[in-house]
Amino acid sequence: MKLELAFRTLLAALLVSAAFQPASAEAASRDQGARVTMGSVAMDIPVEMIKRMSVLTNYLALSTNLNIRFRPSPNLESAVDDLGTGQTQIAYLTPVAYIEARRKYGVIPLVAPTTNGRPLFSLVIGVRAGSGIRSPEELKGKSFAFGDERALLQRAAVASMGLGPDDFSRYAYLKHYDNIAKAVLAGDFDGGILKDSVADGFKSKGVAVIGSTAPLPSYLFAVHPGMSPAVRNQLRDALLALNKSSPDGAATLEAFDIAYDGFTPIDDSAYDAVRALIQPFKK
Repeated sequence: MKLELAFRTLLAALLVSAAFQPASAEAASRDQGARVTMGSVAMDIPVEMIKRMSVLTNYLALSTNLNIRFRPSPNLESAVDDLGTGQTQIAYLTPVAYIEARRKYGVIPLVAPTTNGRPLFSLVIGVRAGSGIRSPEELKGKSFAFGDERALLQRAAVASMGLGPDDFSRYAYLKHYDNIAKAVLAGDFDGGILKDSVADGFKSKGVAVIGSTAPLPSYLFAVHPGMSPAVRNQLRDALLALNKSSPDGAATLEAFDIAYDGFTPIDDSAYDAVRALIQPFKK
């Protein structure tokens, strides 16, 4: 009799415990192996972007219980809309792409990459070394290459260095920073706008920097607003744990962008300065 009572008491306790746990168990089951598609602004041609991003997606897949794949976007607008409509759930965005995605879809900033421990970068004007062009002023009346036509920050950066489209004999939009650097080296354009890390990468090939913006808030990873907190936290924690203290971590970061040494949390207010900078260039 006592044994039967003890058994009933234990069974009742188990049932009560189960009654209070289904939500968390269900959530854990749902998030286990959840499929996450990562997007990115088009920093390079798709094959190069896939090569750069695949190392990072592999790291995230190994560091979380998520099934992660990469989906390239052909331009800034597509990267914004892919994230906002849920075609991707996390994306690597320029500051302007993030601002647009936040405005249209309410995306959530997650982390920003750091250079020398700080989430900052600069846009620079690059020319061919030995061209005789030593300042932005000397590009007036010459040809110039921009990237994405919707990248308002590029136009704002050039304006901050005293130049506007009307100052050039001609200009064109070449989509990717690597395309711009290669076109400048080939002599197709006298100058072009570049991300600082891209200019550094092409320095040994003959790109010289003749002007730079003040430090700007970095590119960032943002997530779709409908992503579950559990998945979002897994991605955030894995990215924050990535640094150059180990050979594998260093290799992963260098494949992604040679200038980066880790990640830091970021919030929306960090991009208010960019909002102010691009405001005059909005239609």
